[in-house]
Amino acid sequence: MLQEESDLSLIIAQIVQKLKGSNLYAQLERQAWACLQRPEVRLESLKEDIKEFFKISGWEKKLQNAVYSELNVYPLPSHPSAPPEHLKEPLVYMRKAQGSWEKRILKSLNSMCTELSIPLARKRPVGEQKELLNKWNEMGTDEPDLSLFRPVYAPKDFLEVLINLRNPNYENGDSLSFRTHLGLIQVPLKVKDIPELKECFVELGLSTGQLGIDDSTQVPPELFENEHVRIGQKVLLQQDSAAAQQYIRQGSPTALRAELWALILNISSQPEDILYYEQLKTNVIQHDLLVDSLIYKDVKLTASNDDYYFVFEDYLYQVLLCFSRDTSVLGHFAYNSASPPKSYIRGKLGLEEYAVFYPPNGVIPFHGFSMYVAPLCFLYHEPYKLYQIFREMYVRFFFRLHSISSHPSGIVSLCLLFETLLQTYLPQLFYHLREIGAQPLRISFKWMVRAFSGYLATDQLLLLWDRILGYNSLEILAVLAAAVFAFRAVNLMEVTSLAAAEAVLADLSTLKVMPLLQIFLFATVT
Repeated sequence: MLQEESDLSLIIAQIVQKLKGSNLYAQLERQAWACLQRPEVRLESLKEDIKEFFKISGWEKKLQNAVYSELNVYPLPSHPSAPPEHLKEPLVYMRKAQGSWEKRILKSLNSMCTELSIPLARKRPVGEQKELLNKWNEMGTDEPDLSLFRPVYAPKDFLEVLINLRNPNYENGDSLSFRTHLGLIQVPLKVKDIPELKECFVELGLSTGQLGIDDSTQVPPELFENEHVRIGQKVLLQQDSAAAQQYIRQGSPTALRAELWALILNISSQPEDILYYEQLKTNVIQHDLLVDSLIYKDVKLTASNDDYYFVFEDYLYQVLLCFSRDTSVLGHFAYNSASPPKSYIRGKLGLEEYAVFYPPNGVIPFHGFSMYVAPLCFLYHEPYKLYQIFREMYVRFFFRLHSISSHPSGIVSLCLLFETLLQTYLPQLFYHLREIGAQPLRISFKWMVRAFSGYLATDQLLLLWDRILGYNSLEILAVLAAAVFAFRAVNLMEVTSLAAAEAVLADLSTLKVMPLLQIFLFATVT
C-alpha cells in the first residue's frame, strides 16, 4: 500500500513537472490571474473560487485531458532508485541488442554518404530555397534521380535481428517446453493467451454492438449506428479524452473519427501549433538533409504505388520532411529503448561538444515508414493538423514497431504473441507451415511492422486503428495477424512452399477486420 502511494506521488510529481513547461500551464496561469479580477472571487476562499472558475470555464477539463494524455504514454512505474536506462528498457540484453542494431543502421547511413559523396546536411542556395518554396504543394511532380539511394533497412532485415535475440541468462536445456523451440522468436517474455485477451478486449465481444460488423445482432445495425453516433456527438461535446477512448473501442463513426482521434491524442490546434509547423517548414526550405532523399525514395516506392494513397503524395512529403526536423520528437526517447543517433560537425569528429542528433528528430526512416502517415491523410486535410496527429501517433505507438524492447506493445512481444497464439490454437497449421519452411512470422511480420497500413482496405484499417487508440495497445495487431492465418487455414494446409503460402496471403484488401477479430477471440474453443 505504501509502495503504491509512493509510486503515485512520484508519477504525479513528474507529470506536474512536465506540464509546467507546457503551453497549457501558461494559459492556466493567465486564466487564474484574470479570475482574480472577478468580483465573486474572495480572498478567504481563493483556492476554491479559482477551482470553481476553472470548472465552469472548461479549463479543468483541458487539464484533465492533458494529465490523461501524459498517463497514456507514461512508462510503467519502476523502482525509485532505478537508473534512467531502466525507464527506456529494463532488460540489459534488449538494450544491448537495440544498441548494436542502431550501430548497424548508422553504419549503413554513413557508408551511403561516403559512396555517394553527399553530406549528411547542407544549407540550400537561395535559388534552390525559392524553387522548393514555390513547389511546396506539388513536390510529387518532382522526379529527382534517386536510383543510387537505397533504404537504410527493410522490415525483413529487422526480423533477422529479432530472430537472433537471446537471453544470455536463460538456460537453453531440456527444461524448456517443446513449444518454445517451434517459433522464430526465442526470448522468454510473458504474453497473453486467449482468455486474457478476451478479458482485455471485452468490448469486442459478440454481444456488444460494433462498427465494422454488418450481421444482424439482437439490435439491428442501423439502430445501433444511430445511437452510437448520438453518443459520439455527446462525447465530443463533453471534450473528455478518457470518455472518447472508451467510446472508440466499439469503433468510430466515419464523420466523427477525425475529431475523436484528436481528442484522444489531446490535440487542439492552437495558433502557436500552426506557427511551429511553419517553422519546421522553414527549416526544410533552408536545409537539405540526406534523410530527405530517403523519404522521397520511400514515398515513391510505397505510397505512390498504392491504389488508396497515391493521391496524398504531396502531403506525405510535407509531413515527413517536417517530422525529420522536429526536435520535440526527441522527448519520446525517455521511454523508448532506442537512442537518437549522433553525428559530428565537420572536422570535429569525436568531440562530444560538437555532437548533434541526426536527423534532428532522432528517427532514421526505413522502407515503408511513410505508410504510418498515409491513412491519416483520409482524415485530416490541413497539413499542420495532419502533422500533429501523426507525430502524436508516432511517439505513442508507431516507434514501438521498429525498436527492440520487452514492452507488451513492442514488436518483439507482438511477434511472440502472434506465434504463441498460432502454436496454441492452430497447432496443425503452425507445424505444417514450419515443416515446409514457411514460418508464419516471415509472412506476418511486414503486416505488424506497418500496423497493417497498405495491406488492408482503408476503411478496415481505420477501424483497426480505432481499437489501437481505444485500448492504448498494439497487441491487437498480433491478434489480427493470427486471425488472418486462421481465416485462410484451409488453403494454407494445402500449400507446399513459402512462395505458395505467401500467394495465399498476398491480398488482404477484401478482409473485414472486426468479424475476424471476434471469431478468433470469442468463437474459438479455448
